[in-house]
Amino acid sequence: MKVKVKVAVEVMVSLAQPSNRHYNYIVHNWETSGQHSVFSFHQGGREEMPSTVGQVIRCKAAVAWEAGKPLVIEEVEVAPPQKMEVRMKILFTSLCHTDIFFWDAKGQNPLFPRIFGHEAGGIVESVGEGVTELAPGDHVLPVFTGECKECVHCKSEVSNMCELLRINTDRGVMIHDGKSRFSINGKPINHFVGTSTFSEYTVVHVGCVVKINPLAPLDKVCILSCGISTGFGATVNVAKPKKGSTVAVFGLGAVGLAAAEGARVSGASRIIGVDLHPDKIQLAKQFGVTEFVNPKDHTKPVQEVIIEMTQGGVDRSIECTGQIDCMISAFECVHDGWGVAVLVGVPSKDALFKTHPMNFLNERTLKGTFFGNYKPRSDIPALVEKYMNKELELEKFITHQVPFSEINKAFDYMLKGESIRCIIHMEH
Repeated sequence: MKVKVKVAVEVMVSLAQPSNRHYNYIVHNWETSGQHSVFSFHQGGREEMPSTVGQVIRCKAAVAWEAGKPLVIEEVEVAPPQKMEVRMKILFTSLCHTDIFFWDAKGQNPLFPRIFGHEAGGIVESVGEGVTELAPGDHVLPVFTGECKECVHCKSEVSNMCELLRINTDRGVMIHDGKSRFSINGKPINHFVGTSTFSEYTVVHVGCVVKINPLAPLDKVCILSCGISTGFGATVNVAKPKKGSTVAVFGLGAVGLAAAEGARVSGASRIIGVDLHPDKIQLAKQFGVTEFVNPKDHTKPVQEVIIEMTQGGVDRSIECTGQIDCMISAFECVHDGWGVAVLVGVPSKDALFKTHPMNFLNERTLKGTFFGNYKPRSDIPALVEKYMNKELELEKFITHQVPFSEINKAFDYMLKGESIRCIIHMEH
């Protein structure tokens, strides 16, 4: 059954341009067919989102053909969404160290050609069978880990480790049918962590799509798709420092700075940043870091340095490097009796964590976290609202911006250590 309804209503839609301007649109020719809905938007008589439901979309994507080689802007075909899938128009995306790690493919299973990208913001173009919570026109953030809302983890109040949609870096296809939605001249192109946002259009499982406030600027909140939420949540959801606490943050990259920001908004009185690069000191101060320790400046282990600085150890520590020595230091520098260390960084597969059992018996606590313990669909909308209510600052994480055609510059900035987050503007 197919129903056509003519409507003429004026709506306020934010396209989340950097200027944060809002545009008046006329919505017309609303068609419903099965589980699919089509919206056509006009701005000054010009159609903005043509009806493409059920059709293959040809668009630009930045394809990684080989490990460590510059991405190539190609025309790709993006197939329609299948059961429980969403096809979205990406407006802004960002580069994360995880993209770099798997693009470089050192010590990883190489899977090429591939479309990387997993921090982004966009608008739903169409939905597949069974999708009821989202509709075309919704503003969304794709997330590399999901929330099916049905498994034992999703039903748990304390876990966000969805059994169905947990991150899988080796999978280059969709869960529904084991096929890719991307192709070039009939040749499949691999997905990356279920998101592949370095494409003007992408297809994502509905459980990895977060519907957000349409007034939120997508060029800012897109960075909540991964690193910023991971670091911020590690502090506020897992470490949970009390007002007046002392906190140590190991590693002052994007995730570490987000962890420091979490300590700042929690009211920590001292935030000690630990990093090997002294040029990060001034930047870290913007995120609440009050003191800086460079392990290379000391002959003794950094945990001993921190214990001396704090007369016994910090109340909380957050480790964001993935280096096993830093993990051990982060644990051993917390105060006995009540200290809590939280591990965020991902270690190498052969790494072993070694510490004396008395560190546990003396009532130090060691925890791990994944994506800051946020359930993506349930919790990230509230984090977006924190930004909208000026309770969370995102602008200071954004150090660079480039057009999609110059996406390789974003890689250069990160590889040189010059950027925290570089926003990539799609050029639709």
